[in-house]
Amino acid sequence: MSDALPASLALYRLATQVATPFAGQLLRHRLRRGKEHSVRLPERRGESEVPRPDGALVWVHGASVGELIAAVPLIERIRERGLSLLVTSGTVTSAGIARQRLPPDVIHQFIPLDVPGFVTRFLDHWRPSLALFVESDLWPNLITASERRGIPLILVNGRLSERSYRRWQLMPGLIGALLRCFDLCLVRSRDDAKRYGDLGASHVTIVGNLKLDVPPLPVDGRKRDELARAFAGRPVLAAASTHPGEEQVMIDVHRRLRASFSGLLTLIVPRHPERGAEIATLVAGTGLKAALRSAGTLPDAATDVYVCDTVGELGVIYRLAPIVFMGGSLIAHGGQNPIEAIKLGAAILHGPFISNFAEIYAALDGARGADLVGDGDRLTTQAGNWLRDEAARRRVVAAGQKTVESLGGALERTLAALDPYLLQLRMEDHA
Repeated sequence: MSDALPASLALYRLATQVATPFAGQLLRHRLRRGKEHSVRLPERRGESEVPRPDGALVWVHGASVGELIAAVPLIERIRERGLSLLVTSGTVTSAGIARQRLPPDVIHQFIPLDVPGFVTRFLDHWRPSLALFVESDLWPNLITASERRGIPLILVNGRLSERSYRRWQLMPGLIGALLRCFDLCLVRSRDDAKRYGDLGASHVTIVGNLKLDVPPLPVDGRKRDELARAFAGRPVLAAASTHPGEEQVMIDVHRRLRASFSGLLTLIVPRHPERGAEIATLVAGTGLKAALRSAGTLPDAATDVYVCDTVGELGVIYRLAPIVFMGGSLIAHGGQNPIEAIKLGAAILHGPFISNFAEIYAALDGARGADLVGDGDRLTTQAGNWLRDEAARRRVVAAGQKTVESLGGALERTLAALDPYLLQLRMEDHA
């Protein structure tokens, strides 16, 4: 990067430097809201008591749960090459997933706040040999400081929604400077490649979506059997990764369907588990009975809505729920990942706001491996159809699984692009 920083980047760096004294206040506020881990707050200031491993260290960063899960197979394959790994993320939920899904010798840390002093402390301690940023979590101070130290930066599973693209177009100097720090941008689709190229990335390669190559979510056999007994004999409908506004739609759908489907049980899995109590209160306000998974309770015969506000149990939910509405798609959020649910045998319903996974949903809808529902009325109708017609539902599941399988291969293409860097690190370790 040129020493002459774009004005927007220089202003950002100055603003974050000036804001450093207020970082503690911000972290305490986030802690009160359940968005930070009390014992691990020093990591957000770039501090760590975990020693750096000897030799080369590959650093993988993903913002939250989805990015981390997408990167797990890649992390495992890099680990098989005998290289040490540091994985960072920014949410409490993702830290829980890291504990469950990452090999025990892979280090997880919270990403530091993007404050120059914290970034310097983080990089001084870990001294990464290679940095892989998953998808689109681009922190200016972190990226530019890494580039100035000569750390090769590679974007993996890169994606850029139309909305984000338009927003970055308002700051062309800033995004152009950041993208020029990357040696490679390995992106998911032609649309992503065009958007990154337009914004200034110079080495862009389309490799596909790593999320298509993620193994099925783990299913805890004991929990599965326990919930299967509680659900026994009841028609089940699930809504996964829901956002505010979508829970009310699902409650309305439940109320309309229960007259036709005796004993109907609706499962709501909020995208942010801390909203569980809020959703249970919403359910109770409509005269329905809710039970909270986080309270350790199981649904009984009188339970209408079971709020699954826990972490790491989606695999069980997807295995037991024959029909899943994917959240974030009836509101202008961009949709959530349907691949995990499809791999575990669920028939997928989704709304129209799916820009985060546009190509995947287009392929699924085209193959009749999922169904678009534009509103609560259509959701009610199609869910009812599939609850009535098991054969039709199974055809949708089979088409969805075949489509997901046909779109795979991103992991091998990503590794092929990374191999020259990984080979160089292994040669340096053995020199």
